[in-house]
Amino acid sequence: MTLTEWPTGLAEPVRFTSDMEIIRDDEFETIAELVSTLRRVMETAEADEGRARRAVHARCQGLVRGELAVIENLHPRLLQGLFAEPRVYPVLLRFSTNPGDRFDLGASVPRGVALKVLGVDGERLPGADPSPTQDFVMADSPAFSASDARTFLKSLKLLTATTDEPQVLKKAASAALRGVEALIEAIGGSSATLALLDSRRAAHVLASTFFSQAPLLFGPYVAKLQLAPVGPELASLRHEAIEHRGRPDALREAVADFFESQSATFELRAQLLTDRATMPVEDASVIWPEARSPHLPLARITVPPQPVWDAARAEGADESLSFSPWQGLAAHRPLGSIMRARRPAYDMSASFRASRNGCPIHNPRSEADLPF
Repeated sequence: MTLTEWPTGLAEPVRFTSDMEIIRDDEFETIAELVSTLRRVMETAEADEGRARRAVHARCQGLVRGELAVIENLHPRLLQGLFAEPRVYPVLLRFSTNPGDRFDLGASVPRGVALKVLGVDGERLPGADPSPTQDFVMADSPAFSASDARTFLKSLKLLTATTDEPQVLKKAASAALRGVEALIEAIGGSSATLALLDSRRAAHVLASTFFSQAPLLFGPYVAKLQLAPVGPELASLRHEAIEHRGRPDALREAVADFFESQSATFELRAQLLTDRATMPVEDASVIWPEARSPHLPLARITVPPQPVWDAARAEGADESLSFSPWQGLAAHRPLGSIMRARRPAYDMSASFRASRNGCPIHNPRSEADLPF
């Protein structure tokens, strides 16, 4: 793509207007109850494990450094925020699964990746840490399991209302993130879709494609983001099933084996909102149609060979770092009910870990601040 070209047949992106966001009268109370429920899960897990873990995506499967290079000659519509100029930034990638305990990873647990881009200058989001970073938090499904915070709270409450058993609560949090099919399983039913999910979840973490699921500002426009593996090294992992039985660290070991001698390349892409009718901002459960708006490349992320998990990462980096879509530039403000709920939920999770584990959370200003 050159500076003067726009994909043939692709509509122009719609500019953001405030009426795209609709805040319910009870949203404050809903989010407060959601945060309280997640805190209960964290407190119960801490009592069981003796250490506070993240509310969701607690199990790190690899923490690595890389470089994010904004693609040259992007179309002017894509020159927004972090991507306004063809710069190269240091970046951290945290691959994860939910929940944080060590039960059978053959279950259809969501996969996630969190990016922290360092050295990003520009107007910050109100209330964001002043450190020059931009976070993106993504999962391996193109849409969220619930349309909004109220719907997600209903699912989570249904699954957590009748137990204080640590393993059940942690599995319930994972089930709520998986949506309706998980509710079938939670009450003792079966589902063909879940069987397919279990098969997919046995695949290599690095072969996953990740999505922001909910939208965010993209300068004057609105977009969802995608992180996709590219290149032959990662393509070879797509059909590699991970044997997890009796191996609680199977996914992390597979990531470590790959990065012991190989590099990985990912492409960060934007799907711009081009049609308000089929691409709602408030309903995070809707998959935006690729036919109306394909994912357009913004940047390449390269990760060289390196350890993915050692004492410095386990005891320093993973404990002291937090990731939030609300940590970043005003040009990439998160949008919609699910994103608004994430701000206090992620803040609670970080402060809970810091207070219980005695390890302050800090946001690195540069590579020199990293503990590994």
